[in-house]
Formats: sequence, C-alpha cells, structure tokens
Amino acid sequence: MSEKPIFVVGAGAWGSALAHMLGLGGNRVVLCGRDDVAIRTINEERRNPHYLKTVEMDSHVQAQLGYEGIEAALAVLLVVPAQASRAVLAEIGADRLAGMPVVLCAKGLEKQTLERQSEILAEACPKAVPFVLSGPSFAVDVAQGKPTAVTLAGPNIEAARQIVDVLAGPTFRPYSSDDIVGVELAGALKNIYALACGAVDGAQLGLSARSSIMARAFAEMGPLIAAMGGQRESLNSLAGLGDLTLSCTARESRNFDFGFRLGAGETVEQIVKSGAKLAEGVHSSPVGLELAKKYQVEAPIIAAVNALLQGEAPIESLVAQLMTRPLRSE
Repeated sequence: MSEKPIFVVGAGAWGSALAHMLGLGGNRVVLCGRDDVAIRTINEERRNPHYLKTVEMDSHVQAQLGYEGIEAALAVLLVVPAQASRAVLAEIGADRLAGMPVVLCAKGLEKQTLERQSEILAEACPKAVPFVLSGPSFAVDVAQGKPTAVTLAGPNIEAARQIVDVLAGPTFRPYSSDDIVGVELAGALKNIYALACGAVDGAQLGLSARSSIMARAFAEMGPLIAAMGGQRESLNSLAGLGDLTLSCTARESRNFDFGFRLGAGETVEQIVKSGAKLAEGVHSSPVGLELAKKYQVEAPIIAAVNALLQGEAPIESLVAQLMTRPLRSE
C-alpha cells in the first residue's frame, strides 16, 4: 500500500462507506467533513453519528474538518451531492488538485448548467485528472462488506486500471472503462427512471408495469447517451443495466422511495416537509428533459417524470399515456 493517504471529501453515508472500505484494504484514509461533532465522534468512537451508525469505522480512517494536506494525496474521492460539487471544488482550490486523480462519486447533472460532474471538474480544476465511479451500490452494503461490483471510468483504460487497483478490495470490485461520458450519464439518468418506477409501485400499478418502464427506460437512455458522445455499450455495464436495475426495484434507493411516495399521492413539498431529503433525480429530471430537447432525442419517460414532479398529472394517467404511444418495433 502507498504511504500517501487517499482523501475522501464528504462524510455522508456514501463517503463514510467508501472511506471505511478503503481503510479495510489497508489504505491510509482521510475523511473530510463539515460537522465537527461527526468528525470528533468518528475519531474518538469510530462511528459516524449521522450515517451508518452501527458500522465501526476502520482504524485506518482519520476524519478532519477542511482539506489540509489534500495536495499530497494519492487520490481524491469527491463524495458530495452533485449540486454541491462546484462549490466544494472551489473551496479546495484548483492548484491543490493539479495533476491529482479525482474520482467523482456523485450521480447527477447540475441544474443551472446542465453539466456532468466531469465537466464541472474540468472548469473548476482544469489540471485535475477525472475519473467516475458508478454502478449498483448501496452505502450500507459496502460498509458491511457485502459483495459489490461497480464501474470505474477514466480518460483511458490504462489510467482507469491504475485507480481500480487503488480502490479494489476483497468485497469491492471496480471494473475499468474509458467511457466517462456514458458512465456519468447512465448514473444520472437512472435516478430519473427510479423515480418513475417508484411511482408505479406507489400507485400499485403492478410489477408488469414497473418492468415495462424499466425496459423502456433502458432503451430510452441509449440514444441520449450516444448523442452526447457516450458509448451505447456502457448501458450493458454495471454502471448502466446494473445500476438501473438496483435503483428501480428497491425502497432503499432514495430516488425509488421518493417516487413511491409521489405515486402514493404525496406532493414533492409534502415529502420534503416530512424530513426526507430531496432525491437527486428531482434535480436531474428537468436537466434530462432539457438535454433530450437539445439533442433532439425522444424521452417520453423523462417527460412523464417531470410532469409528475410538477403535479401536472397523476402517475396513473402518465403511465396510460406511455402505454398508448404508437406501436412500433422495439
């Protein structure tokens, strides 16, 4: 193992799980957070008081406020919400990340600019080396050492394989790719489709309807990914089909659960007022629709999710619209 530490920026559930997993592999890990209570509790009691409370954090993990020493890292994992990435990168500073492998772990599109996470990194820290981690992975599974396989995309296969070797552990298996665009888009778009599938379940429309939405979602993603410069083949990867399947079938998925509650009759405002965090798919849905329009790609499911979020129609009528689209060859 390298003597250089791996920095994990973001001490939420996913950041804490990745830090713990990397520590179990014998890596020296610095977990950067904003909550001084969480930082102190991790260092003193080996647990995050807000997330994964039953998981004892590996002893190789040291938590800290701020980003001191990050310029000497072996690699940096950026594990903050997609809408916060730009601000956090600005706080860290472009000079400190020059030449640094930065693994982008958020799955989302920036609302204001319609940009992917690697595009944000290129603007904020142009000399950083981008990588994207995506795939079917729940934080609790990774933290508990349950088998998890994901996709790690880099600027080329050789570079991706080097970071794969850094991140891989006995139960955490990244597979390399050189399709940053496709892997990012698959991860962001699946959040939108998870909202749709959750809403179908919440409205009790049946497993057949949910499976149909999943299958058509898989087909809908391909043209948009290709139009934006990604590889359609990435849809067949862990970042594509793997993540779509997980996110569209499990209440543990924040996006699926948010959609479930929408389908059951709650509004976005009611769900948020109940204390639930806004699912990333809620941010990405209008962006996905704008991108589909920009690239002149049909995306009826994304359009239906936007209508649902805006309260324009209940899920039952939106599914009926999807089911009555013109019949044609798949």
